[in-house]
Amino acid sequence: QVQLVESGGGLVQSGGSLRLSCAASGSRISIYTMGWYRQAPGKQRELVAIITSGGSTNYADSVKGRFTISRDNAKNTVYLQMNSLKPEDTAVYSCSAQWRVTTYWGQGTQVTVAL
Repeated sequence: QVQLVESGGGLVQSGGSLRLSCAASGSRISIYTMGWYRQAPGKQRELVAIITSGGSTNYADSVKGRFTISRDNAKNTVYLQMNSLKPEDTAVYSCSAQWRVTTYWGQGTQVTVAL
């Protein structure tokens, strides 16, 4: 069992930056593929970025070049550095931990980008 707690969300002006953190407990995350997803009001949840246990990353086209996912297995934490934020990035951002057929989710943190 893995518990995930996100933090770092908030209100930021367009063009600004935020760094989200996802702290895991209950299990070491080193073997997990970790991901960030987001869901805007009235829209389906979408993948933002993932990082495998080996450190390979993948990003949604909409955030490539602006967002960076990273992991610190020693701290059992995953990060999402978000730069050049746009109003369309406004959403609830959730962290996930996936291993084989099991996926754990955090509660999410709100990110609001103002014009």
